Amino acid sequence: MDSNSSPSNTISVFSTFTSPFENSPRAGDDTNPSQFRKPLSLWPGMYHSPVTNALWETRSQIFERLLDPPVDFPPQSELLTKTPSQSRTTILYNFSSDYILREQYRDPWNEVRIGKLLEDLDALAGTISVKHCCDDDSMTRPLLLVTASVDKMVLKKTISVDVDLKIAGAVIWVGRSSIEIQLEVTQLTNGKIDASESIALTANFIFVARDSKTGRAAPVNRLSPETEREKLLYAEAEARNKLRKSKGGDGRKEIENGEVNRLEALLAEGRIFCDMPALADRDSILLRDTRLENSLICQPQQRNIHGRIFGGFLMHRAFELAFSTAYAFAGLMPYFLEVDHVDFLRPVDVGDFLRFKSCVLYTEFENADQPLINVEVVAHVTRPELRSSEVSNRFYFTFTVRPEAKAMNNGFRIRKVVPATEEEARTIRQRMDAESL
Repeated sequence: MDSNSSPSNTISVFSTFTSPFENSPRAGDDTNPSQFRKPLSLWPGMYHSPVTNALWETRSQIFERLLDPPVDFPPQSELLTKTPSQSRTTILYNFSSDYILREQYRDPWNEVRIGKLLEDLDALAGTISVKHCCDDDSMTRPLLLVTASVDKMVLKKTISVDVDLKIAGAVIWVGRSSIEIQLEVTQLTNGKIDASESIALTANFIFVARDSKTGRAAPVNRLSPETEREKLLYAEAEARNKLRKSKGGDGRKEIENGEVNRLEALLAEGRIFCDMPALADRDSILLRDTRLENSLICQPQQRNIHGRIFGGFLMHRAFELAFSTAYAFAGLMPYFLEVDHVDFLRPVDVGDFLRFKSCVLYTEFENADQPLINVEVVAHVTRPELRSSEVSNRFYFTFTVRPEAKAMNNGFRIRKVVPATEEEARTIRQRMDAESL
């Protein structure tokens, strides 16, 4: 991705709390017309993140139009052709100079909180999708844009909270009604980026467009890559899109056509736990004994511009539960490594009773210095009145343990996780196959 962004597309992020050592601007000050604007905290979609604040302020004209979409207006009649540079947006975190912003993002190890970073990535990707799909015509109804999935995010290096941080992103591929956005997280040194090794994390988001009146798939503006880098990213995204379409039936067919021996091998040890627990391997544990769960009622403060629950909020909550699951399982503080493919299967609405259920799916020991803990989190929308429960999201996270914690515990070991049911064995097998692709 081209790291050069025009100043108009660069957004500086500041703390959302006023410093106790500074005087707040007086409401209604004639020199500050923005004081007359409706407070951001009252806007739909205003989830309280410094990045969301900055994005809403910067794109206020587009978002204010989306707050009350003219559904009776006609849809966009002519698709535009846009370049990646037209949607490219950059966020700057002034950690080195803004101590309050630092405190909002600091974790116990003086690193950036990954859950909050996932929120911000989703918020930025949403803004970029709006930029690309906007036709600048106030007489047409805007599209409904929703997060469909997130491709694997790998943490390539530790992200310090004492050094300025930058997230840059743009649309890299467009289908008929879908958009792929790539974001790069880089750490700045003395206000400068040192080449490619400074990239800490790369994430690819897939958004789909729906007509805000009919709810059906709607075409989006075309994309015309200009630079060689943009053309390469487009070709890679096109290949991923074809792979996603081809994988749909193949995985199911593989399970249907065989692999019985693989499932039986996974189940063999689990059956000993169930039938002869006294004889079971003490270095193993049943998958069901690693489970954790929490629940919440979705609140209006967590909604996006379309009145649905903000995808970044769901990712944040899922990460926190996954981290806790890995911590309770390993007995030492976990260290985040990656988010695998995330699926947003159905929207989550304000007022929904949401349940997050997590478990350790399996562990890996190929690298003795960095054993891997693979955690699944499944979000369920539960409706007690209807006696129903539907899966809305699936998240897969990979952790290891923090090196300093491992070094202080010479007897440390991670147990092998084994399934007790065929359904658990199938889930483990599918995840292992997905990881190997």
